[in-house]
Amino acid sequence: MAPGKTYLDTTDIRPLAARSDLAGVLLILHCWGVIVAAITLFTFWPNLLTALLAILLIGSRQLGLAILMHDAAHNALFKSRRANEWVGTWMCGWPIMADLAAYRHYHLTHHRHTQTDKDPDLALSHGFPTSRASLRRKFIRDLTGQTGIKQLRSQIAMFITLAGDKDAIEAAKDDAAQAFKSNTIHTAFPVFFGIALAISLIGNWWYGIAFWIVPYLTWFQFVLRVRNIAEHGATEMSQDPLRNVRTTRAGPIAKTFIAPYWVNYHLEHHMVMHVPCWRLPQLHTMLIAQGLGDKMNVAPSYRAALSEAGWH
Repeated sequence: MAPGKTYLDTTDIRPLAARSDLAGVLLILHCWGVIVAAITLFTFWPNLLTALLAILLIGSRQLGLAILMHDAAHNALFKSRRANEWVGTWMCGWPIMADLAAYRHYHLTHHRHTQTDKDPDLALSHGFPTSRASLRRKFIRDLTGQTGIKQLRSQIAMFITLAGDKDAIEAAKDDAAQAFKSNTIHTAFPVFFGIALAISLIGNWWYGIAFWIVPYLTWFQFVLRVRNIAEHGATEMSQDPLRNVRTTRAGPIAKTFIAPYWVNYHLEHHMVMHVPCWRLPQLHTMLIAQGLGDKMNVAPSYRAALSEAGWH
């Protein structure tokens, strides 16, 4: 039984779980629209500030693509499974070198075994709280591209190792390292680098590197880590759905650069995982109305969530 059914009636959940094709289209258009707008801003006002702003916005929207692929993995982005599969794969997953099918397998296992020994995401959260120095080292590796380059190399090595070995590919789906990575890298690579090439053809030769590859190797890796820490870092190792996951309040700046598309409502997502992301604030309100506010693990900000994880 879904954890949310412990606290809410099916009649309350059903309207929230209703998919909307219009909402799905608007979310995809918004995500890619922000990417185009960021590059356009620099093109018309080229300077260091607009270049940095573009990198941050594009990196955050690459996370946005991961979030929308996540919704598609739950068949919550569109009404039809076919639309979720196609858009989640071609417009969300492969552009960031992630594989929808592999991610779905991995992620649903995470939902079934949240914060237990069988949770494939445990490797991302069990080391917290940690020291500020440890977090600083992780953040520096992310922001300087070290994490991204290392993961890119590991994806290439994984593809070479697993090529043609279906059993090994299936086994790799349970590996925590496969979150937002693609086992079909022979397809994902052309899409990822094709986008970079298209950006360069539209602008200057270096645009694709500066405004697709650099954001992917730096800001995307950083906000992906911050999101992982905020969601499960330093939470209870228990099966209590109100305590083994965290929702983080986010203001306009955090929503723009760190937590797009309501990803901060992670406790609510675990309560009813097939609720579309844009309805998670309504689910949050419903849970509060049930008198659960004091019991829910809610951080007032991302700074506060990181503080719980060791960033004092």
